[in-house]
Amino acid sequence: GKLWTRSMKVAYNILHKLGTKQEPMVRPGDRVTLVFPNNDPAAFMVAFYGCLLAEVVPVPIEVPLTRKDAGSQQIGFLLGSCGVTVALTSDACHKGLPKSPTGEIPQFKGWPKLLWFVTESKHLSKPPRDWFPHIKDANNDTAYIEYKTCKDGSVLGVTVTRIALLTHCQALTQACGYTEAETIVNVLDFKKDVGLWHGILTSVMNMMHVISIPYSLMKVNPLSWIQKVCQYKAKVACVKSRDMHWALVAHRDQRDINLSSLRMLIVADGANPWSISSCDAFLNVFQSKGLRQEVICPCASSPEALTVAIRRPTDDSNQPPGRGVLSMHGLTYGVIRVDSEEKLSVLTVQDVGLVMPGAIMCSVKPDGIPQLCKTDEIGELCVCAIATGTSYYGLSGMTKNTFEVFPMTSSGGPITEYPFIRTGLLGFIGPGGLVFVIGKMDGLMVVSGRRHNADDIVATALAVEPMKFVYRGRIAVFSVSVLHDERIVIVAEQRPDSTEEDSFQWMSRVLQAIDSIHQVGVYCLALVPANTLPKTPLGGIHLSETKQLFLEGSLHPCNVLMCPHTCVTNLPKPRQKQPEIGPASVMVGNLVSGKRIAQASGRDLGQIEDNDQARKFLFLSEVLQWRAQTTPDHVLYTLLNCRGTIANSLTCVQLHKRAEKIAVMLMERGHLQDGDHVALVYPPGIDLIAAFYGCLYAGCVPITVRPPHPQNIATTLPTVKMIVEVSRSACLMTTQLICKLLRSREAAAAVDIRTWPPVLDTDDLPKKRPAQIYKPSNPETLAYLDFSVSTTGMLAGVKMSHAATSAFCRSIKLQCELYPSREVAICLDPYCGLGFVLWCLCSVYSGHQSILIPPSELETNPALWLLAVSQYKVRDTFCSYSVMELCTKGLGSQTESLKARGLDLSRVRTCVVVAEERPRIALTQSFSKLFKDLGLHPRAVSTSLGCRVNLAICLQGTSGPDPTTVYVDMRALRHDR
Repeated sequence: GKLWTRSMKVAYNILHKLGTKQEPMVRPGDRVTLVFPNNDPAAFMVAFYGCLLAEVVPVPIEVPLTRKDAGSQQIGFLLGSCGVTVALTSDACHKGLPKSPTGEIPQFKGWPKLLWFVTESKHLSKPPRDWFPHIKDANNDTAYIEYKTCKDGSVLGVTVTRIALLTHCQALTQACGYTEAETIVNVLDFKKDVGLWHGILTSVMNMMHVISIPYSLMKVNPLSWIQKVCQYKAKVACVKSRDMHWALVAHRDQRDINLSSLRMLIVADGANPWSISSCDAFLNVFQSKGLRQEVICPCASSPEALTVAIRRPTDDSNQPPGRGVLSMHGLTYGVIRVDSEEKLSVLTVQDVGLVMPGAIMCSVKPDGIPQLCKTDEIGELCVCAIATGTSYYGLSGMTKNTFEVFPMTSSGGPITEYPFIRTGLLGFIGPGGLVFVIGKMDGLMVVSGRRHNADDIVATALAVEPMKFVYRGRIAVFSVSVLHDERIVIVAEQRPDSTEEDSFQWMSRVLQAIDSIHQVGVYCLALVPANTLPKTPLGGIHLSETKQLFLEGSLHPCNVLMCPHTCVTNLPKPRQKQPEIGPASVMVGNLVSGKRIAQASGRDLGQIEDNDQARKFLFLSEVLQWRAQTTPDHVLYTLLNCRGTIANSLTCVQLHKRAEKIAVMLMERGHLQDGDHVALVYPPGIDLIAAFYGCLYAGCVPITVRPPHPQNIATTLPTVKMIVEVSRSACLMTTQLICKLLRSREAAAAVDIRTWPPVLDTDDLPKKRPAQIYKPSNPETLAYLDFSVSTTGMLAGVKMSHAATSAFCRSIKLQCELYPSREVAICLDPYCGLGFVLWCLCSVYSGHQSILIPPSELETNPALWLLAVSQYKVRDTFCSYSVMELCTKGLGSQTESLKARGLDLSRVRTCVVVAEERPRIALTQSFSKLFKDLGLHPRAVSTSLGCRVNLAICLQGTSGPDPTTVYVDMRALRHDR
């Protein structure tokens, strides 16, 4: 009577006292959430039945403990998608919710804005005498929504209709033989699953007396449920296997226990195959206290299919329950193989009784098309009944996949026209229609094609001595994807008093046990301090949040044992040496993929006939003398300043004459002989070029060195000194300005002045010409040294002979089609590699005009290089990545104003980035995209590749194919594939 009047009151108040008369907040069919603690079943019951009477849909959830509980966001998502705006709760619970300083209940992470409504009778107004709830026959309207947490942590709402609710209660009444006034002890959470179905719904239908034992009491006194069974001579008890386990541990101090009144002990997690050990041990101890074997009734359930199967209570003690001893190895291949109980690598399973009244069950292949399993195969159990959930609220695609399955025969036809529901349970139907469950779909991990169940791995880990090492129930097993396969990870909380020594002993034993029993390697076993893993509201481990912490690297374990070598067995094999390609393959003209020889060659320099006059000279110094005689006034070099105007230029004869004067200076002032090394310390410009040819004319070997940076002498000067020392330079040539810098006080602090070789300043040169210009005796002698610091900080000098230098210049001439009438813009550092060759050597060899733009000038005027390219109508230009980056960053917002200034890049045929590294595709692509509006053809931009040993391996020429992008698998690259 009280339940009826209080529920009526709640129903009336929900419908009429929230919002306004014209605009009520809650109408029939709306969803509201129920937030009640586990120690207040009466208040929950009143609210739940109040909702049913008001035709409002209750969505029971756990009480949030903090503003940011583990999984709070996903619960919030469920409430949001159900359109929940009102939360019903009890007075005590409302007071205990976290509050803001102002006393407001804060918005929980990810939750919608809620109105909290307390359902205690004293806070509610009485319904008028003439008000009566609208009660009609059970139909397909939704009665309530039960939340379900998936493997990935997402929370779904399973809708249960009024007809399903009623039919389920009738089926349970029939299966369990419930009668009026029986007493039932319920230890389970009454808000969902077996606890809700037996303790709140079926109990009311049959007018049974329910004794609810909150979990907080169970923690203090694990025997409380047994004491209540004795005290009230209860006929039925609803427990989980853990409650049996803890009662066993604690029962010694309890005397007068008598369990003979029990006719049914429902084991709610009978679907977990490991519950059998608790059932057996419990029976073993309490058989002497009046407990009968046939009383233990495991049941299997799932949020989608409600009760799937339950063992019926019988009075016949001669009929032993069904059990099977299955090979664990067979199960990993999805087949049932009976084995002997002595072995460790077996799974002993008990039946969970028969299918529910009014339901049909079948077992289908767990993946792919829902094809019926053979009798010796493990499959996902599916049921067809009225008493099941009907959908995942608001998710039609996922609903179709789970609630509308049509099992197929092997020929491909459906077995019935009625849809089945996937229960999420793996198992088989044994002899006599008994149902056996061997695990959940959610706990399935498929490693190298074999299936392993997380529960089985947990059981093996917990069975390893010392068993007291980790807390039972504080252990998580999940799989992570590594190298195209699932890998098993175990995370457990270790006891606070354990030492590192104990930890590793226990961990290595666990690995061995899992390897021998399950024949699978563990990728990672991590131990964390007690109480640090994310919890579910009921105190269990929040699996998906734990997995997330592991993947983010924020688990912070105190002990880790990783064994990638034992479980990652699918690494690519090293490439085998292929047999030589025979004439047959060549005739077919189609080499087998993977056997193609990895080689490519450029055109042969010797066989190309062209009008290359420079070819007849063996030495660059001779080419310069020839150009000074035949085309004395032809301009070879133009140097631009930061304003884009010409700072300096050199014709063939001017360069020749300056080189002669420098040669005299080296011989007379420097007293150098042929073969001596000379360091050239010049800023990018024309002095550097003249000094280089001056060295060749005097028979000396030049080394170009980047000058020290005036603002940063302390770090840049030692590098200069190191190159001068390592290259064994007999003298150093530079400008007057740098000469002063080397003698300055800052320089003296970095490098002792007395340790430098003689320094020659080339700003005032002697007027006379040399008696003769040096001609090397052999093309294989040294022409110059190419020094640079590699990206790894190694200083390396490469010796370049005269023959190699000429060949290099010739190959660039052919690749880029260079001849005297061409103009090429160069904006890169001229100290090593291809940059030096393009700046100092190519113009002399090919006769084209080089427009030189020192990269340092771009710092004051980022548009300098591109404006020069546009102004001189240049078709080929070379730059460095730093120049390209400067332009991309510095000119990003200026394209419109540059267009207005007449910047036009449509004539550019090749824009080559000179580098000794992998192409920076993101940079070149954004550069191309940015300047496309100014006429730059996207295919004009390409990258060259050189290295210390070969200064130009590849260089995109004018006649070469367009640059292409290839996508390569990162993981394969790690294995040199």
